[in-house]
Amino acid sequence: MLIRILTCIALVATAANLLASPEVPGAKQTHPIALVGGTIHTVSGKTLTNATLLFDNGKITAVGTGFDLPQKCEVISIKGKHVFPGMLDAYTNMGLVEINAVRASNDENETGSFNPNVRAEVAVNPDSEIIPTTRSNGVLLCLAAPSGGTVSGRSAVLQLDGWTYEDLTIRSAAGLHIKWPLMAVVSDWWVTSSAKEQIASREKSLAKLEEQFTTARLYDKARRSNPDTLVDMKWESMRAVLAGDVPIIVSADNANQIQSAVAFAVRQKVKLIINGGYDAIYCAKLLKKHNVPVILGGVYRTPRRSDDFYDLPYEIPAMLNRLGVQFCISSDARFGASMSRNLPYHAGTAAAYGLDKNEALKAVTLYPAQILGVADRVGSLDIGKDATLVIANGNILEIATQVEQAYVQGRRVDMSDRHKRLWNKYQQRYSK
Repeated sequence: MLIRILTCIALVATAANLLASPEVPGAKQTHPIALVGGTIHTVSGKTLTNATLLFDNGKITAVGTGFDLPQKCEVISIKGKHVFPGMLDAYTNMGLVEINAVRASNDENETGSFNPNVRAEVAVNPDSEIIPTTRSNGVLLCLAAPSGGTVSGRSAVLQLDGWTYEDLTIRSAAGLHIKWPLMAVVSDWWVTSSAKEQIASREKSLAKLEEQFTTARLYDKARRSNPDTLVDMKWESMRAVLAGDVPIIVSADNANQIQSAVAFAVRQKVKLIINGGYDAIYCAKLLKKHNVPVILGGVYRTPRRSDDFYDLPYEIPAMLNRLGVQFCISSDARFGASMSRNLPYHAGTAAAYGLDKNEALKAVTLYPAQILGVADRVGSLDIGKDATLVIANGNILEIATQVEQAYVQGRRVDMSDRHKRLWNKYQQRYSK
């Protein structure tokens, strides 16, 4: 019996080690740090050459030239280098899934179809191996979103350095996630439901969603009229959505899904963000009229229709920009957080297909911060914002560029990761 218990403990310890990264979170900033002589990409304003960026207590205190540095300031020469705000991936399952094929490392789904009380951040694993590899490419922030069911739960904006999920979370309840049903009948080899069954399922799902919001309003009314009303955590979680403090983030790619979601949000008087947004270019007037921003679900997507141009997914960001729709670019959520490290290349490809280069950079820094309600802290290199930034040897959106150092709230980030350790390991194998 004792041997069996010890064996189980050993297996648990081994599994824990497989899911834990050895990188140590950065220590709290204890003195001013000045990055001197580099090119500062503020994003919100002009790009400054041969400039200085000063930060203290985790906040940016000065940006530019010709100002005096405080006493006991650590001066770091970055001549020939570039400083960018940390990029923000606006839709991931970061920290919720480690290995897609291993069920024990997957914690992004909750049972049931209605879970507004689910908080993604409490399930995040701060020791995920994916976090350091993502940081190494300049992505220092992300939205961790739950999935499953129709109303999946609430996402959180995370900074990718810290000991606990509390350290990582910079905005809890960034959005309530809803998976919108397909509005049109699908006829393909993999579809087993008849047209009649698909329509019935769609109508049932939409009716249920309307019913849930109606019940939530009744609960909210009861709570406001009588604070002693028995608290139900599911309905309590809906109150911030109904008040407009938390937007609903609806996963929808097709035009009819987007139109239906906008109509629902207008009817329910709630804030809406569209995630996915492949057909957003066809709904531009509607989205602009109701101030609905779009989180584009990656640029590296195949065309959805046989008559779409092969490069349409690459051009959508430029088209939305010309049409005046507020948008940002996320990595492709279909492949999980392990692909978040490729976020800058999604923006770089969008720039190669017509999106202005400055707009492309904003699409993965300032714009997602604005859409997710954290632009007062991150997204650009402005005085008063968090010193969450990266130092690179070139344009952060280009594949050849290397990120040399990063800071999260002024904390120096350990730039090691599993990919680098494996590269070093196998370099030794072939050096003999």
